[in-house]
Amino acid sequence: MDISRTEIADWIHADSPEIINELYRIADRVRYEFVGDEVHLRGLVEFSNYCARDCQYCGIGVNCSDISRYRMSHDEILECARNIVELKYGTMVLQSGEDWGIDTEWMTTLLKRIKDETGLAVTLSVGERTDDELLEWFEAGADRFLLRFETTNQALYEKIHPNLGDKVSNRFGMLKRMREIGYEVGSGAMVGIPGQTYNDVVNDIMMFRELDLDMIGIGPYIPSPGTPLYDDVSLQRVVPGSVDMACRVVALARLVCPKSNIPSTTALATLNGVDGRIQGLSCGANILMPNITPAKYREMYSIYPSKTALNEKESGISLSEWLEFIGRIQGSGRGDSINKVER
Repeated sequence: MDISRTEIADWIHADSPEIINELYRIADRVRYEFVGDEVHLRGLVEFSNYCARDCQYCGIGVNCSDISRYRMSHDEILECARNIVELKYGTMVLQSGEDWGIDTEWMTTLLKRIKDETGLAVTLSVGERTDDELLEWFEAGADRFLLRFETTNQALYEKIHPNLGDKVSNRFGMLKRMREIGYEVGSGAMVGIPGQTYNDVVNDIMMFRELDLDMIGIGPYIPSPGTPLYDDVSLQRVVPGSVDMACRVVALARLVCPKSNIPSTTALATLNGVDGRIQGLSCGANILMPNITPAKYREMYSIYPSKTALNEKESGISLSEWLEFIGRIQGSGRGDSINKVER
């Protein structure tokens, strides 16, 4: 959709509920026109909370000493994959910290087993890995890779995401390489980071379009006690990390990337329960990610406090019925990005 930088900035700064509701209505209409009413479900498995990084906002960073670490086995992950098939979801999302204890062969073997036994589409969200690993894992069966750039403000990014030793972070380079390899490429940003400006948020939205993303993940910054950013008084919080502001960015992401897959994220639900999840779906989102991680591990994957998990089996909630109640339908099949399919 042809939307200018000035228009994006006007909507980001708007303080009229009528104007914001109009934005949501437009984004919802664009969502319907380009990707329809189907909401595709991705079974999320948080398979390791080990992380080599010291991201200043994250509750599982390497210097977070008050958490128990875990790494699931292949057999445990395969059991989750079978659950996902049983629930009729088309995709498994394998998410972890940047765990260098997960070596190339370990992941390659796992991907081949998942593909052989289930045929599910597989999304990886495992941090920054080498070009050789990206290629091998794609050839082993990984279909999609999610790596959020978090913010286009380079100085802010470097402050909240320190380099790993002499390994300089180059997420935009990685995203380009993933596209070249053949992945369905996902990225996104955090809204409300201390030190972030409204101009930064506009730049982030413009970057979604420039990268021509296949999936866009947007969530509000939720302070995590005990992390360096939580205690850092040097960075002023200008942009609110609210459901409203995050949903504005979701809506604008839909306008600049109308054919992309956009989830209504866990962070929205954490701030505002079911209403937050519905609000995301009503302003442009078309993806939900129910958490299939075994309960004994789920609380240990605490990237921010009070994380709200959507788990159909445990809650007794039929997501297909819930989606029908709000005027949507559960998607069938893999739910590949129309953006990538048409490219």
